[in-house]
Amino acid sequence: MKKQFIVITTIFPPTKAIQCFNKFTDYQLLIVGDKKTPQNWALDGAFFLSTSDQEKLDFSINKELPYNHYSRKMVGYLKAIENQAEVIIDTDDDNMPKEDWGFPCFDGNYSISTENLGFVNIYRNFSGINIWPRGFPLNLITNEKSTLKEKCLKKQEIRIGVWQGLADGDPDVDAIYRLTTSQMCYFSERQPIALGKGSVCPFNSQNTAFRKELFSLLYLPSFVSFRFTDILRGLVAQPIMWQIGYKLGFLKATVVQERNQHNYLIDFESEIPFYLFSEKIVKLVTSCINPDNSISENLTKSYEILSENKIVTKKELSLLAAWLKDLEALAN
Repeated sequence: MKKQFIVITTIFPPTKAIQCFNKFTDYQLLIVGDKKTPQNWALDGAFFLSTSDQEKLDFSINKELPYNHYSRKMVGYLKAIENQAEVIIDTDDDNMPKEDWGFPCFDGNYSISTENLGFVNIYRNFSGINIWPRGFPLNLITNEKSTLKEKCLKKQEIRIGVWQGLADGDPDVDAIYRLTTSQMCYFSERQPIALGKGSVCPFNSQNTAFRKELFSLLYLPSFVSFRFTDILRGLVAQPIMWQIGYKLGFLKATVVQERNQHNYLIDFESEIPFYLFSEKIVKLVTSCINPDNSISENLTKSYEILSENKIVTKKELSLLAAWLKDLEALAN
């Protein structure tokens, strides 16, 4: 049985990107449908969960998880976990994998930054142009202190909790970047970089691998906007990872994004929460978690404090509880 799952949600028939991912025989491709997805969706070798299939699953999140939202992916995560997944990979239906697509080992000797640098713009370590990842605080874009200096890197044995692969072509940047420049980006080839404790960079769900020990951190906030959900997930995850010795790692571009059509002004409106709250989210989460708690306990405390500060609604707490209940049931 395959232990590595690629999870994608789509509203289109099998795209060129999905067909290419399906050719990686060491991975099980799992497609999560939504209300707009063709009901006759099919691709040999891929496992497709239609909305009717999802409703038949005995998952607690089914009672509260909204339709027509990116967070439908969570049903796919649970199905992968039910099938003994060791690694779950997030990507999208418009990311074309390169021939060398894949992820390094989670445990190994990698370059890692010094600690407590705050927000760092990792894109600048892979590119010479003025580019930043979606979710990066706007007030830090021109701040030289947010550029990770090469002298701040050293090699050592570390445990990567989450790998973020970059994307060439039309990478994952915010609407402000796209509204102010039409410049495409092709990132440099270089060795991976991990971030030390207290050094933060937003990560997304475009080309991202989670190890089994951190599957609970796959939780996608479901009552926030489409452009905020995976960024919020990543900002919550990083302080929790630090508590238990896991690091966030970035690697060269292994996909080329052939982006589905977007309205950039609508994207901008959807992104407003992270323009306003990215730094605050990390501070709040860091303030409320405890190394003596389980990951699930720290995740719950994180969303409780975000709810108290009006960054998420109380509905998020209810869905999170259902997610954690499903994970506990699958573990027993």
